Amino acid sequence: MSDPPIVFPDIERLLVDYLKNRPELAGATVDNRPPPGFDGTQQVVLISRVGGVWIDDRHLDAPLVDIEVYGPTKTAAHGVALAARTCLHQARSAAHAGAVVTDVVEEDGPRWLPDYNHPTGNRYLSTIRLSIRPS
Repeated sequence: MSDPPIVFPDIERLLVDYLKNRPELAGATVDNRPPPGFDGTQQVVLISRVGGVWIDDRHLDAPLVDIEVYGPTKTAAHGVALAARTCLHQARSAAHAGAVVTDVVEEDGPRWLPDYNHPTGNRYLSTIRLSIRPS
C-alpha cells in the first residue's frame, strides 16, 4: 500500500498572505515579485524561497526563505525589515491551503545589502527557515 501523495505548500504565497495585511507593515507592498515601476525606493517586502529540504521521517517541509526589504531611506528600510522580522517570528500556526507553519528559525537577521540593480534603493536582507506541515 502506498502513502498518499504529498502536496507541498507554496511557502512564498503562505508568507505573502500572512504578512500583507499585518498592521505593522501598513504602507508596504508584500509579494514574491517587485511591483510595477519598482526602483528600490518603495517600501516593499519580497519573499523568495531559496532552498530547503523535505524531512521525510518527520513529514515536514523545511524551506529556507529570503526576505528582501526596500525603502526610500536606509532608516525606513531598516524599520520595515524589523517589523517584518517581528511578524515572521509570530507566524507559527499560520496556514495556507491546508499547510501549517510549525516553527520559524532565523538563519540570518536583517543585514544591509545594497542592490546594485537599483542603486537609489535601500535594502535589507534576512533569511529564515520554517517547518511546514503540508496537507
